[in-house]
Amino acid sequence: MTGIGRTGIGRTGRRPLLRGLLAAPALALPGRAFAQELQNRPVVLVAAAPAGGGTDFSARLISDPLSARLGVPVVVENRPGGNGTVGMMPVIRARPDGHVLMVGYSGQMTGKPAVEGIGEIDPRRDFTCIAQITDTPQVMMVHPSVPVRTLQEFVAYAKARPGQLNYASAGNGSLHHLGGELLKQRTGMDLVHIPYRGTGETMADLVAGRVQFYMNSPPPVISFIRDGRLRAIATTGQQRHPALPDVPSLPESGLSNYPVDVWYALYGPARMPAPLVARLQQEVQAVLADPAVQRRAEEAGTFVRYTDGRAVSERLHREIDAWTEVVRTVGIKPD
Repeated sequence: MTGIGRTGIGRTGRRPLLRGLLAAPALALPGRAFAQELQNRPVVLVAAAPAGGGTDFSARLISDPLSARLGVPVVVENRPGGNGTVGMMPVIRARPDGHVLMVGYSGQMTGKPAVEGIGEIDPRRDFTCIAQITDTPQVMMVHPSVPVRTLQEFVAYAKARPGQLNYASAGNGSLHHLGGELLKQRTGMDLVHIPYRGTGETMADLVAGRVQFYMNSPPPVISFIRDGRLRAIATTGQQRHPALPDVPSLPESGLSNYPVDVWYALYGPARMPAPLVARLQQEVQAVLADPAVQRRAEEAGTFVRYTDGRAVSERLHREIDAWTEVVRTVGIKPD
């Protein structure tokens, strides 16, 4: 796989990408002319997470059709670690020419600054918001050894065993962590937090029964639920999830105002030229309008949900503020 270091991050002396896009008529460039402006260099699409999770799925959902529309390779590169920091930093440091982009997961982009505060990375300052890609209700699931089939039953089972059940997360400050702590606060359960570095490690321990409870977006977990290795007990949407029609929604489970739906968006380095952002938005919107892309997403349990960069920025600000209040109320501390 082509690495970030070999595609131009940090290099100098190169002609800027899409010189023609700095003029308004260039927004109508056909794919061939666009490829020439890119000098046939690939676009690296960073997924700041391991392969197999929701971030990786959303990146790969758009990478091939976006490549076809842009006329250049769009290469997904997984860079897990540090609850997103390992993947974010090379994007922040990249030239804002469109050759390095990132698919960001809302837990990393909103939960991380809520827990850690604004330090080396501020998602509101350090990225250009381009477009939302997907929106995904979460699935709450247990290992089959836990004798429950609904969220109410799980709450009762856990409250009878304080401190004896573990819940998994993708790391301190992840949406799984914040959501787990909020769930504990709302229900009175005493669960032990076990942080992991990615979905693959988490799923291995969950299927093995070393952790008992987990919530995540459907793409990386739905096959485990369908073959019985895990049991879904609730989904976080306002209605039942079409991929899991027998699983109760949170309102049916007696829990409301629980804001843990996950969303994924496309970002670039700060200060990307507005015409370039507009062109990328145009192409992403076209990709997500394709019925085949929509079907692929829905089969995996997620939904395409295009919004433009301004809407992404507004949601980013709103959810950072909301999760900061949750962190303060619940008393979550950074590692």
